[in-house]
Amino acid sequence: MAGPNNKSKSSGEAIEDDDAYIDIDDTGPEGLKGADGGYTWEEEYKRSWDVIQEDASGSIQSSITGIAEQQKRKRRLRDTAAVQRGIMRHMVFVLDQSEGMSTRDMHPTRIQASVLAAEQFIGEFFDQNPIAQLAMVATKDGLAERLSELSGNPQDHLAVLRAPALAGEPSLQNALELGMHTLRRAPAHGEREIVCVFGSLTTCDPGDIEQTLAALKQSGVRVSMVHLAAEVHVFKRICRETGGRFSVALDSEGLREALLESVPPPVGTRTVAELVLMGFAGKSSGVLTPCACHHELGFSGFVCPRCGAKVCALPTECDVCGLALVAAPHLARSYRHLFPEENFVEADERAACFGCGRGKAGFGCPRCGQSFCLECDIFIHETLHNCPGCT
Repeated sequence: MAGPNNKSKSSGEAIEDDDAYIDIDDTGPEGLKGADGGYTWEEEYKRSWDVIQEDASGSIQSSITGIAEQQKRKRRLRDTAAVQRGIMRHMVFVLDQSEGMSTRDMHPTRIQASVLAAEQFIGEFFDQNPIAQLAMVATKDGLAERLSELSGNPQDHLAVLRAPALAGEPSLQNALELGMHTLRRAPAHGEREIVCVFGSLTTCDPGDIEQTLAALKQSGVRVSMVHLAAEVHVFKRICRETGGRFSVALDSEGLREALLESVPPPVGTRTVAELVLMGFAGKSSGVLTPCACHHELGFSGFVCPRCGAKVCALPTECDVCGLALVAAPHLARSYRHLFPEENFVEADERAACFGCGRGKAGFGCPRCGQSFCLECDIFIHETLHNCPGCT
């Protein structure tokens, strides 16, 4: 680099003054490069192409299999502490439908990847929380719109996710205000949650977000968010102060995994025990009668044991008398979260799997001592929720 007193010279003329150059040694402990030859700012980034290594035959299948097994091991380590959990959950799912969701950094676009992840989340949410209720909210053009009411029927929410129209900027404040308004009917003994999927770095709010944050904390609403671009301070602060979680999804798989973290019931915030009156609704007699929820004629349905009104699906709340209507399997599936299956410990891989009899048993039950393979371990903790050796 030429000094300030040097005149510009032609490209063919050599520069005689050696002091005009600044020589920086970027090697060694005091330089810009580290001990491994790379720059220090490169150490915080992982180059994914260095993770894949070829074996002796030139195949990369072993590396891909190892990465898949690492992801499975991460999924099997769950919180199994027997604590009080809020199994009666009332959740509002907020989806960003602004123009920023049309970005193609996720395949094929952010909105399509979010819709697919939301569909998987809704199915898994009602499978593990059968007595919970969910509502859908979309935000675009600086407004928030309720797509579906609080309901325990997943089909009502999946139908409103198809073909979303993107427009304008989102409004976090309007979405949270509408979420709190939707949760106002939730009983005091239930958990109130808002889960957001945002792709925009900006929010078009009509008022002071601090007032909305204070109202969220006063109402006991837990806010969690998955962002598709970067970490935004106000988003993360709202999640932290309301007891939720904030995460940034790097790809479609990361988005799905981040949403599935909100599927298990959270630790309960209600310190006072309260009895909840529920009714076990029986099936209708097959006579053509109108339902109390949609006011439509039909043969199938369930009859409220208190007032005799017919509803279309369970679990739900009777529209006539307000009684919570459930079925016995719903309570049984919710009960498993209060006493979850313990995490298996590493065992001898030479033994055959007690579950399938084929895989190498690398994990053992700490109570019965039986050994299971990784696939059976995940199946037991995510689907079966009971150890076959103990039962």
